[in-house]
Amino acid sequence: MGCAMPSIPASADHSQDAAAVLSVRRLSVAFDTPNGAVQAVRDVTLSVAAGECLGVVGESGSGKSQLFLAMLGLLAANGRATGSARLGQTELIGLRGPALDRVRGVQIGMVFQDPMTSLTPHLTIGAQLAEVLRRHRGLERAAARARAEGLLERVHVSDPARRLEQYPHELSGGMRQRAMIAIALAAEPRLLIADEPTTSLDVTIQAQILALLAELKGTHGLALVLITHDVAALAGVADRVAVMRHGTLIETGPVREVLRTPRDPYTRELLQESSAPPPVQVAARTPSAAAAGGAALSVRDLGVRYRVRGRWLEPATPLAALTGVSLELRAGESLGIVGESGSGKSTLARAVLRLLDASSGRVVWMGRELATLRSPELRALRRDLQIIFQEPLGSLDPRMTVAEIIEEPLLVHERSLDAAARRAVVATALARVGLAAALAGRYPHELSGGQGQRVGIARAMVLAPRLLVCDEPVSALDAPTQRQIVSLLGELRRAQGLTLLFISHNLAVVRELCERVLVLYLGRRVELAPAAELFAAPRHPYSRELLAAIPVADADVQPARLAAVRAGEPPSPLDPPSGCVYRTRCAQAAAQCAVRFPEWEEEGGRGIACYRWRELA
Repeated sequence: MGCAMPSIPASADHSQDAAAVLSVRRLSVAFDTPNGAVQAVRDVTLSVAAGECLGVVGESGSGKSQLFLAMLGLLAANGRATGSARLGQTELIGLRGPALDRVRGVQIGMVFQDPMTSLTPHLTIGAQLAEVLRRHRGLERAAARARAEGLLERVHVSDPARRLEQYPHELSGGMRQRAMIAIALAAEPRLLIADEPTTSLDVTIQAQILALLAELKGTHGLALVLITHDVAALAGVADRVAVMRHGTLIETGPVREVLRTPRDPYTRELLQESSAPPPVQVAARTPSAAAAGGAALSVRDLGVRYRVRGRWLEPATPLAALTGVSLELRAGESLGIVGESGSGKSTLARAVLRLLDASSGRVVWMGRELATLRSPELRALRRDLQIIFQEPLGSLDPRMTVAEIIEEPLLVHERSLDAAARRAVVATALARVGLAAALAGRYPHELSGGQGQRVGIARAMVLAPRLLVCDEPVSALDAPTQRQIVSLLGELRRAQGLTLLFISHNLAVVRELCERVLVLYLGRRVELAPAAELFAAPRHPYSRELLAAIPVADADVQPARLAAVRAGEPPSPLDPPSGCVYRTRCAQAAAQCAVRFPEWEEEGGRGIACYRWRELA
């Protein structure tokens, strides 16, 4: 796979790591490019023992993933590795062919960042598990199926027999990640490498995956490597931490020591930029002066229903993606919308912008009801209503350069501008989002995630819209890049009086950017409150569950928080519970909760849908 034979210095003695499952000595990775060699990893030395978790943390481009891909022979064709990486007494660097196959998937399991692209889309989960078991364990078909079902149970997948027959696209993000972990564990490896296993997952499912990894390490004696850009994600799982920057290992030590008294300034920076402190430490927020006016956006009893067809469904089964959602957003105000995957956040965003048709309710922008507008009127209004999509690179046309992508809205809405004027506007837009002019000629695949997201923001802002909808704009970005994007959105909002609808499962980001927060669960609104009040004293049990799942960068606190995490995902919107949709997960549910959904109550500037919120306050 492009790996050179190891060049191991004489000082690379592994004798002191006899008990280590993985021992790495002075490992370097470089890539040959037309402009010369690019050094991705420089002289890294580390080890992992059985039953131990090593957390490897650093921002995008720090070399943390390339370090471990090199050990597995998975570098790109222009990549080469030098140094030493031993699994027990087996040298991995330079290993090829059948010898490498006897290690990958057998002695080392790998959980990749995006399970949707790592799983084979045209094979069922059962077939993918059985393939590993039959190839590496020699099991017959019936035995492989029974073992596969047991593996899904081991990683806490609900209804495992049914999941075996499903394809990856039929599972939620959390279920796909659990299936990926089950496949990685199928051959009973000695070492499990999890590369950003919680990226893009909502906060409760993220906590469940971290709790599962902690359980596997403790009960099965796995050597575990957890690669992440979130320091707080390590606190409840890792025993030791290795911090990487620009391909270099800059700090390592026991997790408690590194998190409590970091020595390197970069480690301290990562800790500051990591997940937020507990909600009780949140300071009060003063609403912006711009938010004092009347409603710019008014949503009343909005509902969206789909007719869904599938192998497991009756013909045209109805799905209520959104039911009876109302909200108001004043000019210049920012409203955060939070909830787990499947809660209806993105559906709400698209229905508000009329990117999909609502089944019921009204959306009014600046006194104009969008459903009554004809196509030319709605098209003209699009310049004021813009959206930043969740996937930065997936939302950019791969055939267009950065300059062409940003210029396209001008061609549609600013036809009076000549080519020179458009180039000037594009240059200004690039500078505003902190992108170098040299990037204008690049294509999306040549950009990093952070750069791609900035291009998406520049495209959305080039027409100076009045309402900007952000649909998970930072979900796949590392903490420093997240902070840059959030700061940029805040600056644009203050400078242009922008009205912001911010959708995210990252509650720390929502708390920083938004004045009010709407909590959705299974298509229903359950709580609406000023951000400071919601984070300091949530009233709805579901809001409390969300906040309790936020990882805390404290190795004395986070293990107990993960131990308290409950398994299970929200019910399917195809078969929601009767009454209050949250009652099947609510420890405070009463008999009346099964009868009908609670009425929406408003008190003191807050709204809630819960029968028992007063007695639970």
